[in-house]
Amino acid sequence: MNNDGPLAGIKILDLSWILSGPFATMTLSDLGASVVKIERPPFGDLGRTTRPIIDGESGYFFSVNRGKKSISIDLKTEKGKALFLELAKEYDVIVENFTPGVMEKIGLSFDVIQSVNKKIIYAAISGYGQTGPWKDRPALDVIAQGSGGILSVTGEKDGPPIRPGTSLGDIGAGIYCVIGILSSIIERNKSGEGQFIDISMMDCQIAIQENAFMRWHLTGKEPQKLGTRHPTAVPFQAFPTADGWIVVALSWGVPEQWNLLCAVLGLDLLVDDKRFKTAENRTDNHSELEPILNDAFKKKNTNVWIDMLLPMHIPCGPVNSIPQVSQSEQAEAREMFVNVKHKTFGEVKLINSPIKLSRTPAKIQGTAPDMGQHTKEILKNNLGMSDSLIDSLIDQKIIWDQRAEPELE
Repeated sequence: MNNDGPLAGIKILDLSWILSGPFATMTLSDLGASVVKIERPPFGDLGRTTRPIIDGESGYFFSVNRGKKSISIDLKTEKGKALFLELAKEYDVIVENFTPGVMEKIGLSFDVIQSVNKKIIYAAISGYGQTGPWKDRPALDVIAQGSGGILSVTGEKDGPPIRPGTSLGDIGAGIYCVIGILSSIIERNKSGEGQFIDISMMDCQIAIQENAFMRWHLTGKEPQKLGTRHPTAVPFQAFPTADGWIVVALSWGVPEQWNLLCAVLGLDLLVDDKRFKTAENRTDNHSELEPILNDAFKKKNTNVWIDMLLPMHIPCGPVNSIPQVSQSEQAEAREMFVNVKHKTFGEVKLINSPIKLSRTPAKIQGTAPDMGQHTKEILKNNLGMSDSLIDSLIDQKIIWDQRAEPELE
């Protein structure tokens, strides 16, 4: 691994599993931090059992744990806890996503860890955070999306709640966790002290709804499911075409865009129609306007419309499938998919970091580790432990060491 990104030198102990925490630590790894997963023996992160699984290996685990190392310690044993605290003395950040109270129950609370390393930054992701009446409730992604309101505004009018096609509950919490960690590192440079970061998945779902709560608190009108359209800008949604779908999004405060759109679509009569004159008019009369626009867009293919609309400076784009995005010349130009070697899968395209830095670029630091692959290496290099002591701990089932194929760069 060649950790030469902006976070080179930052060392992270990753106790997290499945997605929210691993997504955060993956992002930090891409930025150059050294990330060591601490996994429970003998099973490890449950993400290792998540499909797709090929020849016993999880593609899901590979995708969000690339560039990390793995050490396996039984933290329920006294010797295991002592080992963890020795490691914590040497590290900058700890990340976990257990239900609140789990780390306290096993004797590894923030206070205990901070007693051996006052500079430690401890980030905890949970469904509802460390406080409040719901703090002890477990919450996976879709539960967080439901409790935070996202599901109530996603889907078609009068239809059932629809989960977006990505794990917004987990990913949102992971991204905010990264922001909290980076902010704490900067503050620690001034104070010399670490701190506890409390990330609630529900809080993050609330935070990313940029205006739904504002509209509710300001107007008293409950936001509703609107399909792909915007609550105040029209047209600002997906329309069916002869061969797929197109997204058109008119800008606020640019009335000539509406006139140009009507001209391109052959709907000149709508320009002077009082029902659709302004964005406010079009919003109020959306149910009358949408069928007209649908019929117009169905007359040509998506790319034909794009070629006609873009010269008019009308914001638009295709609704691409996942294969189309993967093969997109724009994604290729941005190097958003890169080949990473895996001992079972061979070379596989993974999503690259979207953080583009001019001097210290973010990048995938390597493949995903086998469970416990680096146990001996880390205990020897970080704690100076002898082979005989490590072997003794393996025999006692305090740690787990799995000899794997040499790491592929």
